[in-house]
Amino acid sequence: MNRICQNLRHPRYRILATTAPESLARFLAADAATGAAVDKATMDKLVRTNKVVVFMKGNPQAPRCGFSNAVVQIMRMHGVQYDAHDVLQNESLRQGVKDYTDWPTIPQVFIDGEFVGGCDILLQMHQSGDLIEELKKVGIVSELLKAEEAKQQDDKAK
Repeated sequence: MNRICQNLRHPRYRILATTAPESLARFLAADAATGAAVDKATMDKLVRTNKVVVFMKGNPQAPRCGFSNAVVQIMRMHGVQYDAHDVLQNESLRQGVKDYTDWPTIPQVFIDGEFVGGCDILLQMHQSGDLIEELKKVGIVSELLKAEEAKQQDDKAK
């Protein structure tokens, strides 16, 4: 386990993770009212609406499955702004994202338009520190990294 993940156990970082503003996620319901089929071109647009896009059950304020909730919590810990699409609002979207990625489960996470994986993969990336690096590649500085750097500055000052 890397130092950043080990530091997550410190109470100071738990407070940071639980007090992230709810407004960090934009909730979108693609074609929810029309029920129109979600084709590849539409999916291409949806996964590029933000640097990070999550297709989940429920929304960030009220996830409707444990796996979607875990993804939301990881995003909150890192302070990531992302677009969220509730697949329970539109069966065409739910099937469309599964067909688009050839991945059978929800949630599904995209970074810079590229499919990253689901809950298990995101959790592994978070634990290994790889998520911080992937976010950095698209210009997102993780709140966990900022907190670690601030701690290092405090230690040097002492």
